[in-house]
Amino acid sequence: MRSVTYSMGVSLDGYIVGPDGGFDWTTPDEEVFRFATDEVREVGVHLLGRRLYETMLYWETADQNPSLDFSTLEFAAIWKPLPKVVFSTTLTAVQGNARLASGGLAEEIERLRAEPGEDDIAIGGATLAVEAAALGLIDEYRARVYPVLLGGGIPFFPQHERRVDLELLETRTFSSRVVYLRYRVAR
Repeated sequence: MRSVTYSMGVSLDGYIVGPDGGFDWTTPDEEVFRFATDEVREVGVHLLGRRLYETMLYWETADQNPSLDFSTLEFAAIWKPLPKVVFSTTLTAVQGNARLASGGLAEEIERLRAEPGEDDIAIGGATLAVEAAALGLIDEYRARVYPVLLGGGIPFFPQHERRVDLELLETRTFSSRVVYLRYRVAR
């Protein structure tokens, strides 16, 4: 069965976006960027909320910029054809290899898990991840922890009142002091 993963850059105090809406502190160095690119290679479909979808639209045309370096073009070449499902109550159309979700999150994930293949189903965006976590649909949490304290903002982890036990699968420390943590939900 395909795993549902939630992977983002996160501050040490647990936020993916600061109180001012900024996330410039997550700009990865080359080593972290290559790692994130390799992570996306394992994804068979990416579920996005509207805000993340709009942020990631950049990658739909990034390959047309001849001044970009190889690793940036490589990420664009992986991201652009990747199937994406966008959850939005305001968008009426999406671009590229994306479609608007036709059902609720649980229905979409159930349908995608039933499809053949072993590639991950990735969730992007805190709002969507909160809903998936509340429904018990996330199999793995993958956090790239940046050495910064934001003091507030949008939290990485869902703020619901239930305990979730996790099993550590992998850690990695990058030369930039970013620490990667990969946990599987203990069932």
